[in-house]
Amino acid sequence: MAARLRGLWRRDTGMVTSEYAMGIVAAVGFALLLYEVVTSGQVKAELQSIVKRALSARM
Repeated sequence: MAARLRGLWRRDTGMVTSEYAMGIVAAVGFALLLYEVVTSGQVKAELQSIVKRALSARM
């Protein structure tokens, strides 16, 4: 009985190819969204301001 249950459990481990594909599509979609946000005008200006302040800081 225990061997049969272990066999059933092991058969359903990991992702299949379609799940990998969906995971990759979701990751690429999230990366595109993040890229659009980071390269938008306001965010880009804020990031440049932060970098300028960091480079001009006195130690």
